[in-house]
Amino acid sequence: MKIATRLLLAACLTLPFAACKKEEAPVAEAAPLTAPTTDDDVAWKTYLQEVVINNMGTITNTPYMYYLPAESDPEFEAKYGRQLEQSKNAMARGITAGNLIAFASPASAKAADLAVASFEGVEPDTLKGVRVLFIGDVADNARVQVAVQPSGAEYVFVEAK
Repeated sequence: MKIATRLLLAACLTLPFAACKKEEAPVAEAAPLTAPTTDDDVAWKTYLQEVVINNMGTITNTPYMYYLPAESDPEFEAKYGRQLEQSKNAMARGITAGNLIAFASPASAKAADLAVASFEGVEPDTLKGVRVLFIGDVADNARVQVAVQPSGAEYVFVEAK
């Protein structure tokens, strides 16, 4: 009789907890991102932020983002120069593991130029644990990858399409 009473008591104690299990909401799949087809700076920045967020993985630090506007921007050369100076300074100071560096632009070839120039002079294997994200055209992927590879950083390419 004691065993039956204990089993009944155990069932009564566990039943409320089993009934409290909440139904999980279905997870919505993210729609594939599409690069803007115009030179609209706001649309590009929004697109690039989403691509960067989708490629953060386990990285929790704020990413270093180097974005160039379209070449039709009247201040394009000045903006390119400022971004190059900032990225070279960051590389010279050193980027610690657990960070992401992103290069992107509607002018993919110029973003690739920026990335390649930024990695000139970076000592081999000094960026282990850092993820470098290049968002651009397939035609520019290989030269950016070759420039990044000696640094030891993880290289990720996302085609802007």
